[in-house]
Amino acid sequence: MGKQKQQTISRFFAPKPKSPTQEPNPVPEPPPKISATVSFSPSKRKLLSEQLSAASPKKSKLSPHTQNPVPDPNLHQRFLQRFLEPSPEESVPETSSSRKYTPLEQQVVELKSKYPDVVLMVEVGYRYRFFGEDAEIAARVLGIYAHMDHSFMTASVPTFRLNFHVRRLVNAGYKIGVVKQTETAAIKSHGANRTGPFFRGLSALYTKATLEAAEDISGGCAGEEGFGAQSNFLVCVVDERVNTETLGCGIEMSFDVRVGVVGVEISTGEVVYGEFNDNFMRSGLEAVILSLSPAELLLGQPLSQKTEKFLLAHAGPTSNIRVERASLDRFGNGNAVDEVISLCEKISASNLEDDKEIKVEAAEEGMSCLTVHTIMNMPHLTVQALALIFCHLKQFGFERILYQGASFRSLSSSTEMTLSANTLQQLEVVRNNSDGSESGSLFHNMNHTLTVYGSRLLRHWVAHPLCNRNLISARLDAVSEIAACMGSHSSSQNSDELVEDGSEKTIVSPEFYLVLSSVLTALSRSSDIQRGITRIFHRTAKAIEFIPVMEAILLAGKQFQRLGIKQDCEMRSMQSATVQSSLLKKLISVVSSPAVVDNAVKLLSALNKEGAVRGDLLDILITSSDQFPELAEARQAVLVIKEKLDSSISSFRKKLAIRNLEFLQVSGITHLIELPVDVKVPMNWVKVNSTKKTIRYHPPEIVAGLDELALATEHLAIVNRASWDSFLESFSRYYTDFQAAVQALAALDCLHSLATLSRNKKYVCPVFVDDCEPVEINIQSGRHPVLETLLQDNFVPNDTSLHAKGEYCQIITGPNMGGKSCYIRQVALISIMAQVGSFVPASSVKMHVLDGVFTRMGASDSIQHGRSTFLEELSEASHIIKTCSSRSLVILDELGRGTSTHDGVAIAYATLQHLLSEKRCLVLFVTHYPEIAEISNGFPGAVGTYHVSYLTSQKNKSGFDHDDVTYLYKLVRGLCSRSFGFKVAQLAQIPPSCIRRAISMGAKLEAEVGARERNTRMGEAEGHEEHGAPGDWTGAEESISALGDLFADLKFALSEEDPWKAFEFLNHAWKIAAKIKLKAT
Repeated sequence: MGKQKQQTISRFFAPKPKSPTQEPNPVPEPPPKISATVSFSPSKRKLLSEQLSAASPKKSKLSPHTQNPVPDPNLHQRFLQRFLEPSPEESVPETSSSRKYTPLEQQVVELKSKYPDVVLMVEVGYRYRFFGEDAEIAARVLGIYAHMDHSFMTASVPTFRLNFHVRRLVNAGYKIGVVKQTETAAIKSHGANRTGPFFRGLSALYTKATLEAAEDISGGCAGEEGFGAQSNFLVCVVDERVNTETLGCGIEMSFDVRVGVVGVEISTGEVVYGEFNDNFMRSGLEAVILSLSPAELLLGQPLSQKTEKFLLAHAGPTSNIRVERASLDRFGNGNAVDEVISLCEKISASNLEDDKEIKVEAAEEGMSCLTVHTIMNMPHLTVQALALIFCHLKQFGFERILYQGASFRSLSSSTEMTLSANTLQQLEVVRNNSDGSESGSLFHNMNHTLTVYGSRLLRHWVAHPLCNRNLISARLDAVSEIAACMGSHSSSQNSDELVEDGSEKTIVSPEFYLVLSSVLTALSRSSDIQRGITRIFHRTAKAIEFIPVMEAILLAGKQFQRLGIKQDCEMRSMQSATVQSSLLKKLISVVSSPAVVDNAVKLLSALNKEGAVRGDLLDILITSSDQFPELAEARQAVLVIKEKLDSSISSFRKKLAIRNLEFLQVSGITHLIELPVDVKVPMNWVKVNSTKKTIRYHPPEIVAGLDELALATEHLAIVNRASWDSFLESFSRYYTDFQAAVQALAALDCLHSLATLSRNKKYVCPVFVDDCEPVEINIQSGRHPVLETLLQDNFVPNDTSLHAKGEYCQIITGPNMGGKSCYIRQVALISIMAQVGSFVPASSVKMHVLDGVFTRMGASDSIQHGRSTFLEELSEASHIIKTCSSRSLVILDELGRGTSTHDGVAIAYATLQHLLSEKRCLVLFVTHYPEIAEISNGFPGAVGTYHVSYLTSQKNKSGFDHDDVTYLYKLVRGLCSRSFGFKVAQLAQIPPSCIRRAISMGAKLEAEVGARERNTRMGEAEGHEEHGAPGDWTGAEESISALGDLFADLKFALSEEDPWKAFEFLNHAWKIAAKIKLKAT
């Protein structure tokens, strides 16, 4: 007798149920006797088993090569046209004989019509799929295979690689949207959509500026695809034409637009805003863009042509900056203010409805950063840009950061120096000029931070030096104390050391350095907690991120509490036996404040760390009677169902008469009853899988119980997610305190970095004179901070002395490649480093606080902006003339070389004269025009002439600039008329024939100029001669000519640096004098 026929479910071979929207399947073959299955729910398995005998019509046409259905070639083109339809309201036509899409394709078409500018990643099973043009983009960027499937191209990536592939696509400049299933299999099997496709919707949007704060993309991934330590600002720019009549300085200052800028770093909560007048070169906007280094630009339309042209040129292919446009039409006539206030009120109402405790605290403390008063005080263009930012971030769900979690700061500050775009570029402050990276820049040389958020803050410090003497002194005191603690700790770890500071003695305790170094070392091994707390604020963080962030802050707070810094309730005074610097006391007190430590302990106490480590998302929150009651009920419901299922084994033991019968779990399928193949079971038992000797079943009671368990588990997941969101929402009341603590940790890291720099390179502490004293810069044995690192002990130091009451201008000449540009750069960099609060590379520095450092160096055009090299040169000089003051340092390197010699000399002379007479600023002027040195006659004692020294070895007595030269790189007084351009030509490997011809032409031109000067002087002498006997006129004429030659030779001898050539001129002058003396006798 044959065995009874049992219900069988196969994983791979069971036929699919017929769907009303799908093409019928072919007639299925009988299922094999031994098979296995994995299904989404027991009820669906039961439904499938009832539909095994469904009939199917004839097969579709197959390809003779691949045996796959042959798609209609016109369907792909029609699908792409459907992608590009502009109207999102137009509904997708129903499936017909001319256009038949699968249900999944219908969903993709609808989603693409809503988000035409987004590359969609659609979750399908265990993969994310791309469709149409998105598949082609993914194949090109990710290097994956795209192929034709049904109606259009498709490509896919695994779900567990979502983080990696999203970052690559975003870094390529695309806007990425992740489409996920909005229902689970268990819920779907009990709903009205049980036979249709999974409902899907856009769950997240990613761009370069929002990636680090977004959900499912873990933060703190420094070093991956350029993310992590770099800031990712989203910068919105709007502008309007300037009315020169009402401005009052429009024509003179060449302002033609007024620009409003708002920059948001979403992952850290930093907001920068400002409004300013700008000229046709957009130099002010360029300085802002270079300072912020945005990842995305949001352009408010309409935008002036020059502004848009500049921004698009800056966001070229090499910069990889994403550009998006937004209309300003809805924000005209003051509507921007109303829009921003309305958005803030909606966010506030939503927050207060979610948590009543926050409502009470907000009313008592007023914790909102963006208030109506703040908005009303902003310039109108800034408010327009802020409104655009609000609306832009709303689609990502990050608009709350502008209202509650942001730290606002203005672009123009009375305490910080704003370096121009030219200064940042030409001095290579934050990036080098060769490949645009940080290597070789001043910031890279000074950066010894241990954390990524410390590195970001130090970059801001270097690009925005302080111009307040008290703030600079506070930083220098803190750096000095940390450096002294380093020395004290290295010499003795068990005893305190006395450090003399002038006439006073302060106790330096190595305990402070031990605590500081241990905290920073621990933080260096943790994630980016600054972005971590912002992700928590955005409610996109997971428990595996939340716990390390809170533990790091808690560790730092408890460690710094050991130092015993006590403060009064109003933060007016702080006392400590181990720390002397007021700045260090303030920073440490913020990190170790009871509010930060207690709140961190409170938040961590609500989490199950073991569950987070295991990845058990349903066992992360710790429930109690007054904490997450709904979650406790959902968990209890799941436990009851599990206990009911587990207890049902006793009834099956009795029914089968098997006393040791136990439930079995195989491949994730639970509550299986495994029986030998010859054991008879009821017909309604479902056969799940089998082996050669056994068969595994699910009785109907187990199928119903598992179905009930699946629903309860889904309900638990939903409640758990809502409880987790509520827990993260409660964090917002503590966000301000935690944000201040992290910023204090970043500042401590920066100060520790500057102290490390001073100890490693033996820098000295600069001394700043009082603000009431004359402006001066006095540097002894100054060194270039970057080149010194490369050359080590071979670098030649130089002294600098500029004083407003004495010599405040240096005209520097000398040979090419002699070190002129290096010298003026080192003076500027030392000044910037000193006002950052760092020690400097010199033996001593005494200076006044500068309000600006301005440079005009190098030669380059801007073809994309329609500006020639000389126009760029003079535009930079014009910006300096308009902006600098008597407290500024101005550096001009070879001004006027972009045009003819006479025009260049005249412009350079006039510019320098204006700076000396009108601005009276400190000037370093490098030139190859010796004529400019004559300006010192009009400013006696205020202008000094210098040159970089060198040695020559003359091969023949008639040599000119082709002599061998040795550069000494030492700045000495005096004028140098030689440039040794032919030596540079040899280094550049100009053909020797060209160089010989150039030397010959140079000698000829020099002889002609000398003869012309002698003839001019002789003509002037003849004009003054009106007396004398006619018989003596010939002799007098010869004597005057001889005297002219004599004085010309003496002048050349005095101005000539080459001793051999000077001796020739003196010898020739001596012979002329002898002839004149002989005639006179």
